[in-house]
Amino acid sequence: MKFPVVQFCIISLLLTSSLFMLSTADSSCDGKCNVRCSKAGRQDRCLKYCNICCEKCHCVPSGTYGHKDECPCYRDMMSSKGTPKCP
Repeated sequence: MKFPVVQFCIISLLLTSSLFMLSTADSSCDGKCNVRCSKAGRQDRCLKYCNICCEKCHCVPSGTYGHKDECPCYRDMMSSKGTPKCP
């Protein structure tokens, strides 16, 4: 009788920890993009594309401009027009 209870507890713990990891990943992109776009003229557009790039690349360069060598994926992502996608 104890085995199903233990099994349920272990499964619950695993699910809870995976949901926690997903929520912290999203919030880290939000925080990094808020810093990256803090001085942008069009913050709404900057945040939109920064979050797209962060979700795909799992990183955002430091500072408000430049430093793209810190994250090659972020640096190399291009729009359909061939211009840099990530701010």
